[in-house]
Amino acid sequence: MRRQRRNEILVKQVVDRLKTVRRERGLTQENVRFDTDLNIGRIESGRHSISLTTLADLCDYYNVPLEDFFKKIVTR
Repeated sequence: MRRQRRNEILVKQVVDRLKTVRRERGLTQENVRFDTDLNIGRIESGRHSISLTTLADLCDYYNVPLEDFFKKIVTR
Protein backbone atom coordinates (compact mmCIF):
# COMPACT_ATOMS: atom_id res chain seq x y z
CA MET A 1 0.00 0.00 0.00
CA ARG A 2 1.32 3.40 -0.96
CA ARG A 3 1.65 6.11 1.68
CA GLN A 4 -0.28 9.31 1.22
CA ARG A 5 1.90 12.33 0.50
CA ARG A 6 2.04 14.90 3.28
CA ASN A 7 3.49 18.37 3.35
CA GLU A 8 4.27 18.96 7.04
CA ILE A 9 4.87 22.69 6.59
CA LEU A 10 1.55 23.23 4.83
CA VAL A 11 -0.35 21.09 7.35
CA LYS A 12 1.14 23.09 10.23
CA GLN A 13 0.21 26.38 8.60
CA VAL A 14 -3.37 25.25 7.95
CA VAL A 15 -3.68 24.01 11.54
CA ASP A 16 -2.26 27.27 12.92
CA ARG A 17 -4.64 29.28 10.76
CA LEU A 18 -7.62 27.22 11.90
CA LYS A 19 -6.68 27.78 15.54
CA THR A 20 -6.27 31.52 14.98
CA VAL A 21 -9.63 31.88 13.25
CA ARG A 22 -11.41 29.86 15.95
CA ARG A 23 -9.84 31.90 18.74
CA GLU A 24 -10.59 35.21 16.97
CA ARG A 25 -14.23 34.22 17.07
CA GLY A 26 -14.05 33.43 20.78
CA LEU A 27 -14.88 29.76 20.24
CA THR A 28 -13.58 26.75 22.10
CA GLN A 29 -12.89 23.40 20.52
CA GLU A 30 -15.94 22.15 22.38
CA ASN A 31 -18.13 24.86 20.77
CA VAL A 32 -16.95 23.89 17.31
CA ARG A 33 -17.39 20.16 17.94
CA PHE A 34 -20.93 20.68 19.25
CA ASP A 35 -21.94 22.97 16.35
CA THR A 36 -20.26 21.07 13.49
CA ASP A 37 -19.92 17.50 14.76
CA LEU A 38 -16.24 17.69 13.69
CA ASN A 39 -13.48 16.64 16.03
CA ILE A 40 -11.64 19.96 15.83
CA GLY A 41 -9.19 18.88 18.53
CA ARG A 42 -7.99 16.06 16.32
CA ILE A 43 -7.82 18.38 13.32
CA GLU A 44 -5.92 21.06 15.25
CA SER A 45 -3.44 18.50 16.56
CA GLY A 46 -2.08 18.23 13.02
CA ARG A 47 -1.65 14.48 13.28
CA HIS A 48 -4.06 13.92 10.40
CA SER A 49 -4.42 15.81 7.14
CA ILE A 50 -7.70 17.67 6.76
CA SER A 51 -9.78 17.11 3.64
CA LEU A 52 -10.72 20.05 1.44
CA THR A 53 -14.37 19.33 2.15
CA THR A 54 -13.82 19.57 5.91
CA LEU A 55 -11.75 22.72 5.50
CA ALA A 56 -14.52 24.27 3.38
CA ASP A 57 -17.10 23.31 6.03
CA LEU A 58 -15.01 24.93 8.77
CA CYS A 59 -14.45 28.07 6.70
CA ASP A 60 -18.20 28.26 6.13
CA TYR A 61 -18.82 27.81 9.86
CA TYR A 62 -16.27 30.53 10.69
CA ASN A 63 -17.69 32.71 7.89
CA VAL A 64 -14.29 32.97 6.19
CA PRO A 65 -14.06 32.59 2.40
CA LEU A 66 -11.50 29.97 1.39
CA GLU A 67 -9.59 32.65 -0.53
CA ASP A 68 -9.20 34.70 2.64
CA PHE A 69 -8.25 31.65 4.68
CA PHE A 70 -5.38 30.84 2.32
CA LYS A 71 -4.17 34.45 1.93
CA LYS A 72 -2.29 34.18 5.21
CA ILE A 73 -0.65 30.86 4.34
CA VAL A 74 2.78 31.05 2.76
CA THR A 75 4.20 27.92 1.18
CA ARG A 76 7.59 29.26 0.08
